[in-house]
Amino acid sequence: MKIVQAAFLAVLMSLAASQAFAFLDMFSGPEAVQAENGFVRIPASEVSDGKAHHFRFAGDEAELKFFLIRSGDRLRAAFDACDVCYHAKKGYTQDKEFMICNNCGMRFHASRIGDVKGGCNPAPLTHRVEGGDVVISVADLAEGTGFFK
Repeated sequence: MKIVQAAFLAVLMSLAASQAFAFLDMFSGPEAVQAENGFVRIPASEVSDGKAHHFRFAGDEAELKFFLIRSGDRLRAAFDACDVCYHAKKGYTQDKEFMICNNCGMRFHASRIGDVKGGCNPAPLTHRVEGGDVVISVADLAEGTGFFK
């Protein structure tokens, strides 16, 4: 019986630790990026590990937040907001292969990011991969201003 209790306790501690790291990661904040010649460039190699990488860009009217995540053979990009919960300004966190709305708790598989829009889905952000970089135009970023005002 003690072996079962010890195993159960080990599982609980492991789960608690992973949730604690996810919780603490929320406080590290998104990485600031800047544009050069109208484009933000982020090395694809730095965001291809399957983890969500959050960024912020100082737009003309608001700080614009977005994230990049690799799912399958694609890098995906979305604003850190949705059509429904953007007023709360809480964004999304990652739980394994899912992005979770920090306001309503809805879960979205990473393979859907950037493909499905509307509702509480993370709002897609137009981007391309070019010369080893994820390239996002300032104009495409500006389209998300309404989420962050």
